[in-house]
Amino acid sequence: MRTEITFVSYVRDRTAADVHVLVTTQGTGGGGVEYAIKFIGLGRFRDVDNSLTYTAPQTATPDERRRGLASMLKLGLVRYVADTPLAARLTLRFDEPKAQAAADRGGRDPWNFWVFRIGGSGALEGEQATSQRSISSSFGANRTTAAWKVNLNGFANYRQQHFELEEGETYTAIRRNYDGRALIAKSLTSHWSVGGTAAIAASTFTNYDLRTRIAPSLEYDIFPYSESTRRILTMLYSLGLQTADYTDETIYGRDTERLLDQQFEVSLGLRQPWGTANGGLEIAQYLNRHAKYRIGAFGGMDVRLFKGFSISVDGSISKRRDQLSLRRGEATSEEILVRQRELATDYSFDFSFGFSYSFGSIFNNVVNPRFRNAGGF
Repeated sequence: MRTEITFVSYVRDRTAADVHVLVTTQGTGGGGVEYAIKFIGLGRFRDVDNSLTYTAPQTATPDERRRGLASMLKLGLVRYVADTPLAARLTLRFDEPKAQAAADRGGRDPWNFWVFRIGGSGALEGEQATSQRSISSSFGANRTTAAWKVNLNGFANYRQQHFELEEGETYTAIRRNYDGRALIAKSLTSHWSVGGTAAIAASTFTNYDLRTRIAPSLEYDIFPYSESTRRILTMLYSLGLQTADYTDETIYGRDTERLLDQQFEVSLGLRQPWGTANGGLEIAQYLNRHAKYRIGAFGGMDVRLFKGFSISVDGSISKRRDQLSLRRGEATSEEILVRQRELATDYSFDFSFGFSYSFGSIFNNVVNPRFRNAGGF
């Protein structure tokens, strides 16, 4: 952006700017990205705000997305530059669209809003005493309109690790899992939605030969869904029916079982001029086994506290009483070290913290790409 938009000066801190540009993104139904661009006037332009939207299609390359976003940023900045002496140096150009391109924009969609994706990957690495190989594949089919949302997704993964131990012994660890999910949601109002989910999965790690779940759901957004790029606060409730076919007998003496569950989640997401924040609370319980439940909370933020100083915090914590698939018998040392099987636990958590502080010149519009990849050791 510094090399493409040269008629403005860039500053290091938003409080020193005349205009603060806040760009937020969210995915579109066609697999693209929608950029919501908010121009916030500061100083002499206080209360002179503007909003624009740029949508990059799924087929756009990173360079095409950058150029499209830069073009939209230029349009938004013209409003402010027009009130400065630089206005005399600006020109406006209009590229006449080709007739065929104009006709295509109003044509019928032969795919009826459906978008399909397939993918796969593989990896191989090793050294004298260890080796690892993995392969994965994925599939997705999505249809999104203002009234309906349909998502179909699938994933499969295989990983094998081989270790040469002492005295010629070897150990091989294999993990396989697949997961398929379906979602259908109907927009009711600007705050309410109703839908349902279905899932099927298998995993050597969690001891499932087959696991399924079907659940109707209801969601309410405190803010209108139209404001989701800047703020969203949802409450989601679902009532599900599960079936489980275990690979090995569980610690509860079960090979198969059928379960009824309920889940409730509150989730908040904010993208504001001061930074970003997200958080939520999840409660899940098996209705036909009341003592089995899970309570979890998560949150994170990246906030500028004062000029040049920002902090970031991220973490989650869960209380676990829902591990119904644990295998009977003790795990071996090898299985524990390579995480070959799920272990019993009462809780889980993670936490990270960081800060940054920058000072010095606030004006530096120079871009110098020389020696980009030069390193040390």
